[in-house]
Amino acid sequence: MRDLDETDFEILRLLLDDARRPYSDLAEAVDLSPPAVSDRVARLRDVGVIRRFTLDVDRTQLHGGTPVLVDLEVDRATTAVSAVRQALLDSGSVEHVFTTAESHLVFQARVPDSDFAAWLFDVVDEAAIGSYDVTLLSGVDWSPDLGGTEFGLTCVQCGNTVDTEGVSTRIDGDLYQFCCPSCETRFREKYAELKEGAG
Repeated sequence: MRDLDETDFEILRLLLDDARRPYSDLAEAVDLSPPAVSDRVARLRDVGVIRRFTLDVDRTQLHGGTPVLVDLEVDRATTAVSAVRQALLDSGSVEHVFTTAESHLVFQARVPDSDFAAWLFDVVDEAAIGSYDVTLLSGVDWSPDLGGTEFGLTCVQCGNTVDTEGVSTRIDGDLYQFCCPSCETRFREKYAELKEGAG
């Protein structure tokens, strides 16, 4: 496996600007053939740099609601943070959720009515919430940028950087990166032991 080069970064920048851009347009911009661009995009997806192609919807054009930014402290004694995060994402009103190192959930939402607490307790069990702060938003801008980004995969077995000697492997549907075949072998052995012990 090789590291990303400037062409890969340029393809990423172009896709950030418009993810529906045809491969022929990308190819012209980076001076490659469309099949070569397609191969690069497929490789970026395979290694997990591109996770998915999404649609950025301006919800203000679709329905009303009050735009808010919320800092939610989850009561970890009663609830897993991941369960609360998923409930928020499933609500249909939440666009972005960030998890802090302190296990707070910071999210942007358009609350369908003016009673935020009623909406929140309808989405998440009240016992799961330690505290929350709500800030009314007057606008939201999103500007992803790859400037200054360096790309380097880390071996899941030893933590070393994955370079051209690296190996990518799917195990039970999940993609893992290794710096060398011996790390892959050790990881597979440990994975099999843990799976057998759990079963």
